[in-house]
Amino acid sequence: MSAPFEIDFPRLQADIEALSQIGRREDMGLYRMAFSDGDMAGREWLAGRIEAAGLELFVDGAANVHARLGWDGKRPSVMMGSHADTVPGAGHLDGVLGVLVALECVRCFKDHDIPLRFPLEAVSFTDEEGRFGGMFGSQALCGFLTPEKIHQARDLDNTSIVEAMQARGMNAMDALRAARRPETLHAFVELHIEQGPVLDRHGVGIGVVDGIAGLFKWDVRLIGAANHAGTTPMTMRRDAFQGLAEFAMEINRILEEHGSPASVATIGRAQLFPGAANVVPGTVEFSLEVRDTDPQVLSQLNDACRRTLSTIARRRDLMFEFEVLSELEPVHCDKGLIETIAETADQLGMETLRMPSGAAHDTQMLARLTRAGMIFVPSKEGRSHSPAEWTDWEDIQRGANLALQVLHRLAAES
Repeated sequence: MSAPFEIDFPRLQADIEALSQIGRREDMGLYRMAFSDGDMAGREWLAGRIEAAGLELFVDGAANVHARLGWDGKRPSVMMGSHADTVPGAGHLDGVLGVLVALECVRCFKDHDIPLRFPLEAVSFTDEEGRFGGMFGSQALCGFLTPEKIHQARDLDNTSIVEAMQARGMNAMDALRAARRPETLHAFVELHIEQGPVLDRHGVGIGVVDGIAGLFKWDVRLIGAANHAGTTPMTMRRDAFQGLAEFAMEINRILEEHGSPASVATIGRAQLFPGAANVVPGTVEFSLEVRDTDPQVLSQLNDACRRTLSTIARRRDLMFEFEVLSELEPVHCDKGLIETIAETADQLGMETLRMPSGAAHDTQMLARLTRAGMIFVPSKEGRSHSPAEWTDWEDIQRGANLALQVLHRLAAES
């Protein structure tokens, strides 16, 4: 299939390079955390690009930035987008690429005066990266926020999202007004870098995402007894770290027996108390995060981790406590939209790989409100959340043109 029209790639390139300079520091990382100076500068730049394109600029109560074409408030829209906020020291493509490709696609429809069956919206969601917990903008748009959740949202410095938005002249409670009804959306599409090595390792340019992993994250404590490292026999110790070490060695078994090929588990942080070289550790605190794309599998892994930790604690005379820090349900992308993306790629002569997303995305929220799908482009060596993040320009161009034709199938009049 020859595409009826293509993106203006030099224009997209210029936008990517321009936004990659906003919030950049000496370490070459980007610092556009939600409602920081860098984020606000990025929002101002994006608003200027939307207005320069002759598109309707709309900022909802959750500070999500929309670029609209053909909007009449009556027909459901086809929405595409991602997020422009970053983690500290980020790369230049995570989230941002999806926002700028969405903007470029909508501009192309306007440039070529394509008749629309449904309006188009390009959107940049607020705080996907989690300064205040993550997914604030897409949760607001999907109606998943409550006044309690808004008041509880705080960053690591104990600054509340209410305070952060107020400092920027915004009212966080207005996020409750950003909720959309399902009938206002025809479909949602998100283009994103993979943030993993699969596409790069396989030499495939397009990932068609079939599901997004859910997760549970715990703060775990194993409590024994601190004691003298020289005078306490090994058989008489209540060594909390030995409990952690044994559990860490059990993780692969748990995944093999109760998980799936998509299952992953990570102990990313551990701290020993009292933390002295000559003292048997009396307490260990550690994080446990487990992900899978199947809610039943995730539930089985939850139970298996709890049973294993309880067994280890009982055998080693330790006390086991844990606190649930977060839980996200897995979601499946819309089957019809998966087929649309795959068929369009095939017609354009693009090789694809169907795959799950191990990382969370705004699509995880939108999939509960409307038909939703995702397109991945490769990440070099799977690098992300660092200045080393990179995707070849050819892969970006390929993904953007695929997104354009998918939107054409979803929104244009036949």
